[in-house]
Amino acid sequence: MENNHTIIADCYARYRDEMVHFIAVKVGDGAVAEDLVQDIFVRLLQSRQLMMPATLPALVFTMARNAAADWLRRRRVIEEYEHFIMHGDTGSDSAESVFSARELTERMEYTLARLAPECREVYRLHIYDGMAVSQIAKQTGQPYRHVEYRLGIARQAVRRALSAAV
Repeated sequence: MENNHTIIADCYARYRDEMVHFIAVKVGDGAVAEDLVQDIFVRLLQSRQLMMPATLPALVFTMARNAAADWLRRRRVIEEYEHFIMHGDTGSDSAESVFSARELTERMEYTLARLAPECREVYRLHIYDGMAVSQIAKQTGQPYRHVEYRLGIARQAVRRALSAAV
């Protein structure tokens, strides 16, 4: 393990600035890029996998690309929901838009109630508690693939119900 930490520390010292620049170009924010790079190296330090000095640079830049894409995807979703909540379909904070948001929430909860308890639990932990699939798997003691599968089923059901409502 100590050897891994040394390899990761060397990689950090060598590629940190380049990775920050790489991510900053993609996300457009240097502070976010620094946070993402730090998260990448913390994850590597917590990993129990054997690290090879020859392949570690490719791994960290792949992780950087994926972290930037994930951040951009989450940011886009947040902006869409913020726009919907602030403006709705009418362009103002009308009672109709608040009512439609409540209506959508009720439809989503109705759909979740009709799902298997395992799917419902996984979906709620992911959406309401913001847990990642790996965290849910650890907490519930289920295999990662089962959690991933159940989350996919729940997402499809909710997506179908909400698209039918709109």
